[in-house]
This record gives sequence, structure tokens and C-alpha cells, in this order.
Amino acid sequence: MIQELNEYYGSQFELPLIEEINSVATFVEMPAGQDVMKPGQYIRSMPLLLSGSIKVMRPDDNGDELLLYHLERGSTCAMTMTCCVGNTKSEIHAVTETPVKLLMIPVSKMEEWSSKYKTWRNYVFASYHERMMELLESVDKIAFHNMDERLENYLKDKIKILNSKHIYTTHKEIAADLHTSRVVISRLLKKMENLGRIQLHRSFIEVL
Repeated sequence: MIQELNEYYGSQFELPLIEEINSVATFVEMPAGQDVMKPGQYIRSMPLLLSGSIKVMRPDDNGDELLLYHLERGSTCAMTMTCCVGNTKSEIHAVTETPVKLLMIPVSKMEEWSSKYKTWRNYVFASYHERMMELLESVDKIAFHNMDERLENYLKDKIKILNSKHIYTTHKEIAADLHTSRVVISRLLKKMENLGRIQLHRSFIEVL
């Protein structure tokens, strides 16, 4: 595991910190579509993402969910860190979008490393900043973009995350992520197909 740590975090963390992470972290592999964190759950460890993608969503009172941001390799979740430090319940739902590899860091080490290692402290602050910028971007899209633009941005993000122009998903799943109805998404996807931007297949969307 220390080889993977050096590969993914060697440029960010000093060797003593990498050795400590290697000694205390729990390595976890998860398939796509598995819950990493559920609303109402107490968080006892913080994830460091080695590979894959996780989508982080905010549920509402009706059980619907709004996509907030994605986590990719080298990332951690600011919401998780907040819950860890404050010993509060999670208010988000995190689900693996692709198969992932994670390192789970015990909560007790977070504060210890923040005072002990400057690189860890910088990493935590940078993660907060990055997630905040993504949240502001999500708010901007909801407030200032129409659904056509939001759907187009959503598909662009999917291409980047999956590194493929073939997006295996359902209209229902897209609608859930964008907090709208399946009928609206189906209509907009058909419009994009008629404009020659995408090709709709039985089990995937091909971005042209």
C-alpha cells in the first residue's frame, strides 16, 4: 500500500506522514453503486480516494437528491471532515460512481496530523476550498442556468470522470442527480440527439 501512497500523495505529503498513513489506514475496495456514506450516519473515519469516482448528493425532505460534486483520485470530502471533527451526523449521501479504492483514516489522527504536519494541514484546507468552489458552481448552475445547460454540463462532467464518451446511465438516474423529472431529461436528451450532439442507445448515451 505504501507504493500506492507514494504514487498518489508523494508530491503532497512528506515521507513520515505517508508512513503513518500506511500504518493506521484501512484499505477498502468498493464496486460501483455502493454507499460510502448515508444521511444520519456518524462518521468515524475520513476517506482518501486512491482511484475511481464518488458522487456526493444532498437529500431533501421528500427523499429526492441533488448532486453536489464528485470526488476523484487524490480527493477527500470536506463534509466528511466536518462531521468527523464535530462528531455530528452526516447530511449527505455519497455513492461510488465507478469501482473505487479508498484509504479510511481514523478520526483521532486528523487533529493530531493537523498540528504535526504542515502538508496535512495544507491538504485539509485545500480540500475545503476545492469543495466550496464546487458547491458554489453547483449553486450557480441551479440559480442561473436553465436545464438544457445543466444537462450539457452534467454530460461533460461524466465524460471527464469516466474518461469515455459512452455514458452508461439511465434517464431516471440523470433526473435524480439534477433534481428534475425523467420526462424532462428524456425530452432534452432527444432534443440533443436531434441536434447531433449525442446518440441515444439502449443502455448508454454516446456523446458525439
